[in-house]
Amino acid sequence: MSVLTGLDLIARKLPTKFKGLNAGLLVHPASINKKFQHAIEVFFKFTEVKIKALFGPQHGIFGHTQDNMVEWQGFIDSKRGIPVYSLYSDVRKPLPEMLKDIEVLFIDLQDIGARYYTFIWTVDLCMQACYENNKAIVVLDRPNPINGVTIEGTVLDESFSSFVGLKPLPIRHAMTIGEIGNYIKNVYYKGLNYHVVKMDGWRRQMWFDNTDLPWVMPSPNMPTIDTAIVYPGMCLLEGTLLSEGRGTTRPFEIFGAPFIEPDILIKKLKEFNLEGVHFRPLWFQPTFQKYAGVLCGGAQIHVLDRQEFKPFKTAIAIIKAVHDLYPNHSLWRQPPYEYETIKMPFDILCGTDRIRKSIEAGDSLDNIEQWWLEQSFEFDKNVRKKFLLYD
Repeated sequence: MSVLTGLDLIARKLPTKFKGLNAGLLVHPASINKKFQHAIEVFFKFTEVKIKALFGPQHGIFGHTQDNMVEWQGFIDSKRGIPVYSLYSDVRKPLPEMLKDIEVLFIDLQDIGARYYTFIWTVDLCMQACYENNKAIVVLDRPNPINGVTIEGTVLDESFSSFVGLKPLPIRHAMTIGEIGNYIKNVYYKGLNYHVVKMDGWRRQMWFDNTDLPWVMPSPNMPTIDTAIVYPGMCLLEGTLLSEGRGTTRPFEIFGAPFIEPDILIKKLKEFNLEGVHFRPLWFQPTFQKYAGVLCGGAQIHVLDRQEFKPFKTAIAIIKAVHDLYPNHSLWRQPPYEYETIKMPFDILCGTDRIRKSIEAGDSLDNIEQWWLEQSFEFDKNVRKKFLLYD
């Protein structure tokens, strides 16, 4: 089925009240329409609004910065003579002076469907700034690439808030970026002038490759839909001393460390009887990031059935297996991580310290999972379903 994004529909669906206004535009490389035209190009041909400033999230407006906490600085767009503001630098929430020449901020970002992916928190901070400065927000909605049905993982405890999770959400949240904004607006910024240009043709059960939309990397280590499918679990490895495959051609699908013997690890993983996944033993040598230039043992994840596959449970199984097999090797990465300097990186990714402590205590995988199943069920029933925009 063919899907049209908010950007595809902007000329047809933009409410009259936003026409003729001075505007800002928050974008990244995946902000394209069905014809591969970038949102900047589309808006500068669209005479109904006047773009006065551009904004970019983590990885830069061009998607050029590779890693976490690699900041980029704003500049003047030489072609158009307008400022380009970085929202991943010493500034992550737009400053009043960045918003002074605009009346509405348009947002067109491709999310991945996982709470840790920072673009949704850039949106949150933009909503907060626009609420405080009496500016409007218009989100041009895009698909959740890993479907809008399947929920998994822990719900953020706000005492563990960070730039990988500022508001309570399950890790795999099954919402679009417009729906997350709808939740945040109605719970936290009720007076905000907030609007979503909804998609046409998107159904909640769709995966990105069902949409007939072109895939463009939303960040440098998100090359394919396959990466997005494993990411809600495998990003947890950023909070450990295991390589999550950065510096290889299959980030988040490849994992390991120099001290791991692949066959021993895979034998242990088979004990968990994980559904929809096969682990292939692997040796690899990252070209950058953790263990750059060092031979690592580990595995590659092959998802056999994406409907059955549970990325968060799979990642917890991997981390538990390594913890149990190699107790003499330090497992947990120390701060700083994503601007958090005190709490453990693994804990802020999980949004709780309970998972780490359960692994250290030797709890069974099934017992650990039961807790987050109850959490995500309650959030879905009591919060999420109130703010969905699509049947």
